[in-house]
Amino acid sequence: MARAKNVLWIMCDQLRYDYLGCTGHPTLKTPNIDAMAKRGVLFSKAYVQSPICGPSRMSFYTGRYMRSHGSHWNGWPLRVGEPTLGDHLKKIGVRNVLVGKTHMAPDLEGMKALGIPPESMIGVHVAECGFEPYERDDGLHPTGRPRPKYDEYLRQQGFEATNPWEHWANSGAADDGSLQNGWLLVHADKAARVPDEHSETPYMTRRAMDFIGEAETDGRPWCLHLSYIKPHWPYIAPEPYASMYSTDDMIPVIRSERERQNPHPVFGAYMDMRYSRNMARDDAREKVIPTYMGLITQIDDQMGVLMKFLEARDLLDTTMIVFTSDHGDYLGDHWMGEKDLFHEQSAKIPLIIIDPSKEADATRGTRSDALVEGIDLAPTFVDYFGGKVPGHILEGRSLLPLLRGLTPSDWRKVAFSEYDYAMQDVRLKLNQPIERCRLFMVFDGRWKYIHASGFRPMLYDLETDPEEFLDRGDDPECVGVIARLQAELSDWALHPNGHITTPREKIAAYADNQLQVKNGVLIGIWDEAELAAIKDGIAQRAKM
Repeated sequence: MARAKNVLWIMCDQLRYDYLGCTGHPTLKTPNIDAMAKRGVLFSKAYVQSPICGPSRMSFYTGRYMRSHGSHWNGWPLRVGEPTLGDHLKKIGVRNVLVGKTHMAPDLEGMKALGIPPESMIGVHVAECGFEPYERDDGLHPTGRPRPKYDEYLRQQGFEATNPWEHWANSGAADDGSLQNGWLLVHADKAARVPDEHSETPYMTRRAMDFIGEAETDGRPWCLHLSYIKPHWPYIAPEPYASMYSTDDMIPVIRSERERQNPHPVFGAYMDMRYSRNMARDDAREKVIPTYMGLITQIDDQMGVLMKFLEARDLLDTTMIVFTSDHGDYLGDHWMGEKDLFHEQSAKIPLIIIDPSKEADATRGTRSDALVEGIDLAPTFVDYFGGKVPGHILEGRSLLPLLRGLTPSDWRKVAFSEYDYAMQDVRLKLNQPIERCRLFMVFDGRWKYIHASGFRPMLYDLETDPEEFLDRGDDPECVGVIARLQAELSDWALHPNGHITTPREKIAAYADNQLQVKNGVLIGIWDEAELAAIKDGIAQRAKM
């Protein structure tokens, strides 16, 4: 018997594309992730569908653009009935399991209207975005919020506190032993009070391995989403990672004074946000970035642990392994903190896929420059498991052809990303109506066009300006480029996958086979002779 296929889908939170050894960072040590890239394909032009956690993840989990699934901000629920990867995999007998973070919020009002108890089997499936939650932990646990299982684990190890997550795993200590709050950037250079083995990243790795071990006796194929909380803030790392890197290991900041001279209003408003003003400070970058790098190397070390675990159980030959991120982190580049906009530091992500199939042997260790979107993973997984990709629902495309050395002639020419800033102070700064707080990115591999409702566009030429310092959105010489990318945006906006309840085959069959007439609905037919001719045509097509 053929052994069951599996997918291990690893996602980091807020990991930039250029902060890995295999993507060009000169000092960051990621030997295990680099080794994964040598076993698979590294995609050099992969973009998220929204540069913020919740909407980006909902696009990954549905295979649909933000404009389609409707979750525009962190904490905005996916509506009940929105199809997810879990729904598609369930139909073909594959478990869709979560260990770690999702940012999913349940549509409690929708469930209430339909009479679905949230604690029921259906309610959990809907509330958890189609995942079977082996251990969910969204990673941010200030006092007063529901407590994670990780708190209980820390207490079992002797780390007592009212909030062990914050007081031990995400806080440091001063020389006199006093608590230093890890939320505050000034303390990013302190070591976390918890030892490495009890910190969040190794803990989640062990929980993933617990599931994999248990799944061996179950026998069903699985897709395990191992979703790490780091290197997302609070920026604090345990030893030895806290002191592994210094300011000497930092790459130069990517920013220019010209960016602050008459900037686009939306860009200017974001540069003025509190987190941007602070992260633009050299002293903040010097505290945060070495710790950010340490957190990445800690993840890399756990990749080594995980790969050895899979190898020992003979799972590497049947398991597709995906390593990626939900978005990037500005880290002071472009005078910005956080993510939010569409510069490469934010919207571009690392994506490594190891397809264990023999058909993928020729592409191992290669780099693909094809334009790839986060929504491509859902159809890739369905395809890998041998299911039929529901193209009338999923808006991404399977990456299996690219993994196996084939580039479809009709591969996408542009990538899209969206952002809704209605929930932020930027809306107030710009005095924008809630429904007009929309940004749309269209990127063709060279030109990056950003439509900003109510304002002129932004435009960057990454061929002549790879650092994206010069906004040419009001450059008369770029009128043709802008018109071309506006047309791409218009065509995309006008043609969403909206008929999710009716497959394309059914739609095609209706007209192709004259089902209206066959069903006895004789609209607009003149006489018996015309009806006979139509029926004869139906009969002829049936013989073909």
